[in-house]
Parts: sequence; C-alpha cells; structure tokens
Amino acid sequence: MIIPIYIYGHPILRSECKNIDASYDGLESLIENMFETMYNANGIGLSAPQIGLAINLFIIDLSPYGDEDPSFLDMKEVFINPEIIEESGQEICHNEGCLSIPGVREDIERKSVVKLKYLDQNFIEREVEISGLFARVVQHEYDHLNKTLFIDYLSPLKKNIVNRKLNSIIKGKFKEEYPTVLKK
Repeated sequence: MIIPIYIYGHPILRSECKNIDASYDGLESLIENMFETMYNANGIGLSAPQIGLAINLFIIDLSPYGDEDPSFLDMKEVFINPEIIEESGQEICHNEGCLSIPGVREDIERKSVVKLKYLDQNFIEREVEISGLFARVVQHEYDHLNKTLFIDYLSPLKKNIVNRKLNSIIKGKFKEEYPTVLKK
C-alpha cells in the first residue's frame, strides 16, 4: 500500500522519534508499505517521519545505482533504532534532494565514512562501517530521525535563495508526483 509522504512544513518532520521493539504492531506490513511508497516516488531512502510516524526506522535501496556500482544491486536494507557512532573521512559535496522537499536539490557536504549500529528487520543487532553513496544516504535518512532536513546544512545565503521554493512548497505549490500530506 502506498502511503502519502509528509511534505516540508509539516511538524512531524521536526518531531522527536522513539525507539521501537519487535512488538511494534504491524511492523512487517509497515516496512513493505514503506518500500512500495519509496519506489512509487522514485526514491532510494525513506524514513518513518516522512510517512507520519515518529519512530526510529528508515529504509534504503540503492539498486537503481547498480550500473555505477554492482555492490548496490543488493543494497536493500531496513534500519531500526539506528545510531551513528562515528563519522569520519573527508567532507564530500554531493547534490541531494528529498521526497519531503519536492523540486529542491542542493549541494551538501557530508563525511565520507560512517560507523553505524542498528537493528535489522529481524531485530538482529548490526554494526557496520560504510562509505560513499551508502554512507550519504544513511546520513540523510538518519537526519530525518533527528529532526534535521538536508536544507538545514545550507549556508544562510543558500538558504535565503531556496526560501522562495520552500515557501511555495508549504503553500502546496509544487508538482505532486506521488501522494503527499501538507501541514493543515
């Protein structure tokens, strides 16, 4: 089932997220629905706040980048209660967008290596060190769980330039390519 994606300006995107455990009601179908929603919106990552849930859960699937890096073909993962332990390496600038901020893309600097602890879909604890695009997408989705959006990293000048687009998004003036929820 495709779930509407909550759009910039909605308070859920700035809400405190809570950890969940294996008894979370309907988790398996929620995860399936999140993947279906993400694919419908042509995304490679989706966090629970983006579908209106203030829980520590996000998903990624980097298989669309499998032509560039064959290791991404099997890079479909569920992250429950993730915790970034360490960010290291050099700052890499890359153009980012977000399903919750349609039509806005900006260059964002992020550390190139991330050490992450999380529970997988079967609630098995994992600890991994990741880099490159994988690390970037994980950092982006992890930020959602911590009330942060990629635009928060913009300089005041860049943010000022983007503000017109952000104000239009808040007013519902954007090309809707998938079901969305605006702040009421």
